[in-house]
Amino acid sequence: MGKTADLFIRSEHADLLKKLNAWDIAYHQNDAPIVDDATYDEAKSRILEIESEYPELAEKGFSTHVGAAVSSKFKSYPHVVPMLSISDVFNEKEVRDWFDKLIDNDLFVEVKVDGLSFSARYENGVLIRGLTRGSGTMGEDITANLLTIPDIPQKLSGEFPEIIEVRGEVYMARKDFIALNENSAKKFANPRNAAAGSLRQLNPNITASRKLSAFGYTWGDLSKRTWETQSGYFEKLESWGFKTTKQWARRLNSVAGVQDFYNEIMMKRNEIPFDIDGLVIKVNSVSVQEKMGSRANSPRWEIAYKFPAARGITKLNDITIQVGRTGVLTPVAELEPINIGGVLVSRATLHNADEIARLGIKIGDKVVVQRAGDVIPQIVEVAENGENSVSFVFPDVCPVCGGAVVRESGMVARKCVNSLSCPAQIRGELEHFVSRHAFDIEGIGAKQIELFTNLGWLKSAADIFTIIEKHGEELRKMNGFGDKSVSNLRASIDKARNIDLHRVIYAIGIPDVGEVTAKILAREFKSLDALRHANVVDLKNIDGIGEVMANEIVSFFNDEHTLNALEKLLEHINIKNPKNIVVENSLLNGKRVVLTGTLNKYTRDSAKEILERMGANVSGSVSSKTDIVIAGENAGSKLTDAQNLGITIWSEEDFDKAINMGG
Repeated sequence: MGKTADLFIRSEHADLLKKLNAWDIAYHQNDAPIVDDATYDEAKSRILEIESEYPELAEKGFSTHVGAAVSSKFKSYPHVVPMLSISDVFNEKEVRDWFDKLIDNDLFVEVKVDGLSFSARYENGVLIRGLTRGSGTMGEDITANLLTIPDIPQKLSGEFPEIIEVRGEVYMARKDFIALNENSAKKFANPRNAAAGSLRQLNPNITASRKLSAFGYTWGDLSKRTWETQSGYFEKLESWGFKTTKQWARRLNSVAGVQDFYNEIMMKRNEIPFDIDGLVIKVNSVSVQEKMGSRANSPRWEIAYKFPAARGITKLNDITIQVGRTGVLTPVAELEPINIGGVLVSRATLHNADEIARLGIKIGDKVVVQRAGDVIPQIVEVAENGENSVSFVFPDVCPVCGGAVVRESGMVARKCVNSLSCPAQIRGELEHFVSRHAFDIEGIGAKQIELFTNLGWLKSAADIFTIIEKHGEELRKMNGFGDKSVSNLRASIDKARNIDLHRVIYAIGIPDVGEVTAKILAREFKSLDALRHANVVDLKNIDGIGEVMANEIVSFFNDEHTLNALEKLLEHINIKNPKNIVVENSLLNGKRVVLTGTLNKYTRDSAKEILERMGANVSGSVSSKTDIVIAGENAGSKLTDAQNLGITIWSEEDFDKAINMGG
């Protein structure tokens, strides 16, 4: 018998239950979540912990709760077989705790699609009713809406049971979500909200106008079962005309295998064309599933291994301005720190003044923050207006140097015009100059550049090459330096004196000219002098160079300050005019190539550079358009994808032969 809960525990439980019920209604009924996943999961975990310790609170508590009550806007019907939720786990230890209780270790592991659950009832192969999950026991009637989704067949193919409820997930692919937001007055925060809002429409014509997709993954009511395993059911689904996530599923038999697959999917998560929020791990044998049974709201034979949350809701404390190397003023959101996907986020980009206006964001608001590609934090939308929120006024003078700020005709960005003496621009130019794909000078980074510019030692890139001769003795006496570090810095600077042309073009900071464009220009002009004297017509005739960029390049080399700085720089460097011109008769010219695994003779960057010299287009992901995959040691999922697609696979030895044959 469980312990009796005291007043404080009862109060905490009641408060959590109230919050979770409100959050569920916002998520399941209104398709507009008011808290982030991490906050919800934390509250859910705590209330389940309380109910486990004090079973008396579980009788009408959260542990018997699924989804939210059905909306009065829709007709509702009972689920013949309840649509249960899945218990969540968040780390390898919790997976192991579940695994150790199993009576069979044959597992079927699939991606967890971030969409809206549905149940489609077929009688004699004909779709007669579609329901949402609703409360788990009652669902909302969305039959007319399901009939508009091409991935959900109106009639089953092949051999099928007389009665079968196919259950799965309706979702919106990212490309369709982007298209919807571009062409719709209403902007959705994410594909899940867009899918849910589109499916739960009273007018099915609205649902039909939005491109929804669906996967099948389990079953409910059933007249006769002819499959023995979960993997076997996927085969049945596809024979009936449903799509499944089989491409992203695995048969596994150990926790280590599950963890490896989890890590693999985490790494390629952004390559998958729809949003996922974890893995679903199931006992593969249906007879074992039936033996293990279910708890009040979730099966014992499956769990959801959740990914860290990729978005969250927090307060916007302030907006500050950063000045970049080209003088562009970028607003930055200063946030109440929040953990998103295991990373503490306290700042996010706001891009420009137009973006602030589009979002309708004010200082003091609560905002939805996401890590774009799970890396760069950005604000998605306003979650809640603050009581004392204040509008942000974009500055008309540079906050670093006091120079005038202008918005050039036809441009979004606002720029500081004081390019010659704005400290922020000078530091930004120098940081770009020494960066990895430019001169790649180890020992000089942002901190050193700030120190050296404050001391007056660095005013232009050319000063880097004389800094040891002029200030070496002073450097040796500074904290953090010494004979060895100064010697290493000298060696790094001397190594950078001999440099490929494309690196110079990238390093000198021509507006809009990135690494790839720098290589295009190097291949085309073959010397810096030829590029300096190119005209707009010459540049526009090159694939990849448009009129705006052509004008930027010509203007850059016509600027007197630029020419003076360039002449000083050329006194200290030796440009290796390109070996990186494309070999016209190369085996790889025009081919799409993907690198995977570890090569013995080449780093990833050097292999990429060689491939580009030979005319290849190097991609980070495998698709049907890929021509060749070069696989080194410990090649992972990209190799598997290539094998499944029948793409040509090269070893490192094959790569060597191609280099030798290509000159």
